[in-house]
Amino acid sequence: MEVTTAVQPSPLKRLNTFIGKSRVGKHFKLIERKSNFTTELRAGTATFLTMAYILAVNATILSDSGATCSVSDCVPLCSNPSFTATNCTGPNLTLIQPDISCKFSPVNPGYTACLERVRKDLIVATVASSLIGCVIMGLFANLPLALAPGMGTNAYFAYTVVGFHGSGNVSYESALAAVFIEGLIFLLISAVGIRAQLAKLVPKPVRISSSAGIGLFLAFIGLQNNQGIGLIGYSSSTLVTLGACPESSRAPLAPVTTFPNGTILLVPGGSVSGDIMCVGNRMESPTFWLSVAGFVIIAYCLVKNIKGAMIYGIVFVTAVSWFRNTPVTVFPDTATGNSSYEYFKHIVDVHKIKATAGALSFSGISSSSFWEALITFLYVDILDTTGTLYSMARFAGFTDENGNFEGQYFAFMSDATAITIGSLLGTSPVTAYIESSTGIREGGRTGITALAVAGYFMLAFFFTPLLASIPKWAVGPPLILVGVLMMRSVAEIDWEDMKQAIPAFMTLILMPLTYSIAYGLIGGIGTYMVLNLWDWVVGIFSKYGIIKGCKNSSGLSLGGSPVSNRNVVVESRKTIEV
Repeated sequence: MEVTTAVQPSPLKRLNTFIGKSRVGKHFKLIERKSNFTTELRAGTATFLTMAYILAVNATILSDSGATCSVSDCVPLCSNPSFTATNCTGPNLTLIQPDISCKFSPVNPGYTACLERVRKDLIVATVASSLIGCVIMGLFANLPLALAPGMGTNAYFAYTVVGFHGSGNVSYESALAAVFIEGLIFLLISAVGIRAQLAKLVPKPVRISSSAGIGLFLAFIGLQNNQGIGLIGYSSSTLVTLGACPESSRAPLAPVTTFPNGTILLVPGGSVSGDIMCVGNRMESPTFWLSVAGFVIIAYCLVKNIKGAMIYGIVFVTAVSWFRNTPVTVFPDTATGNSSYEYFKHIVDVHKIKATAGALSFSGISSSSFWEALITFLYVDILDTTGTLYSMARFAGFTDENGNFEGQYFAFMSDATAITIGSLLGTSPVTAYIESSTGIREGGRTGITALAVAGYFMLAFFFTPLLASIPKWAVGPPLILVGVLMMRSVAEIDWEDMKQAIPAFMTLILMPLTYSIAYGLIGGIGTYMVLNLWDWVVGIFSKYGIIKGCKNSSGLSLGGSPVSNRNVVVESRKTIEV
């Protein structure tokens, strides 16, 4: 007589079964969506690993704007650098009071210290806004989508709106106010349900190519000296050229004005660039070659579809850069380097936001630059966030035949709410991340995935010293490869149709080369309107019977009744199908 022994389920299976039947499981519809608790946690881990680079990258990009730092943070310096300000006494020594030039190379040590402080603030602001967005998405929309400050909009915020170290037309405080108002408008149009319709008003070729153009913009930033690996430098004859020289071989640039009498005036207005020009020793920068190693690691992991590819490259480059007394150290033997190293040694520290929280100001609301920035933020968010949400919902299999999906309303409300809160903390607009596809691929189907990501962001609160010590040459490779990932949308452009190809190309090329997302969008939309203007005019005239018998670019008659035109189109389609 055989005795059958019942196989006991594993502890994980018992846990999944228990949670699936509990109130938590029913709220998140674990059984209904054919998922379980441990799968959702694994999916959240995968999503966080692929997007955690934003913690360092976003803070680095936004701190390039100068944030709340100003001339008042600069300190007086002695005319002889070997003397400190307190010892600057003597017949040949004078104390130089700071002016606007103190924000540019050579950057005043007081301004540099301020930048280090606000970078820590921006790391925490990035963590907090991401956490809030993920919690709302998980609890209310019940979708496996993660949110964080968007790549592209942060670059537009820092380099176009505010400008490098505040050299743009809008102050950091006013730019935050623009993001705040944009968030409220975004919240309103999401609440009334017209968000998807607004996205469809943008010409299709511009809509498709904008994400790829932003990718090129990010890659261009990652290739430069001040914000990335340093491969691209300035050329007086060709504008850009090969760089990657060590800091000792770099030189700043300043405008030169020659008067009719031959007098030459340097630095009108006190504006000096960073060290963007290589005067020799190209391709000899040790930090560049370390970045190349990080690039290869990330690229190889992406080729092999290894999760957390961006993190592995950043961790490798950063870990090597943390050793002192090396050519690639992020802690040089200077006052700033020593201060950064002392903070780094804390490892765990809960940093309180001191400068960027509540910094927004409406004093610049009357300027045209303010409204240009606000409209661009709104437009990019409508396209980027809405498109990402729909594409991720389709990827997860949530959409119906009309393209709608369960939790759509709260999904739209979650990123709009996160944008508004993020602006109050001091960061650029928050968006849904395409990296969420990694978690969906791992089986994530409910809001528990988003809550797991929020849990990881919560842990990041305690490691600000480590995150603040990630160097820019570790951030460059992810920026370049994010650009690679964003280029996939160009495959959807009909390059055989010049009415689509030309506006798409103008959008693509103008974003990186004008260093502005707004100019790229304006160029693309403007080109599309010019190329289609004749067809629109003919169509309007034909509709009201002003002209007859004309043909549009497709060769179909525009004269006669609307019914006959539709019949021609139908017959044409039948012919093609046969």
